[in-house]
Amino acid sequence: MKLIQTSGKRKRAIARATLDKGTGKIRINSKDISVFGTAYYRLRLNEPLIIGDKYSDKVDIDVSVQGGGVSSQTDAIRLAIATGLVEFSNDKKLEEAYLDYDRKLLVADVRRKEPAKPNFSRARAKRQKSYR
Repeated sequence: MKLIQTSGKRKRAIARATLDKGTGKIRINSKDISVFGTAYYRLRLNEPLIIGDKYSDKVDIDVSVQGGGVSSQTDAIRLAIATGLVEFSNDKKLEEAYLDYDRKLLVADVRRKEPAKPNFSRARAKRQKSYR
């Protein structure tokens, strides 16, 4: 079996996942998944693995993630893992299960931060008028 490489993006975070045949080990930036973030973020990371439990124990997943915050990195990792498992399994039922549970497991969120306009403090802030 060849290696499967997928990627996921959310805001400024980019995650690249490599799936290889194995025993179900998951490493994020060369560390075990159990040391990533808080318990809430680890629970969100396990969602694609729990839904695709038929295949998740047959592959080793190495994820490299950089940029953004912890929440954005979590969403990028989820996207990379879920698309990798769908590609590994070639199972339409798994793909439908991901889409029914949370569409963001397979489809990237394209929203980005709006840039601030020149001479203003924020993207949509306007100058106040005084009339005095």
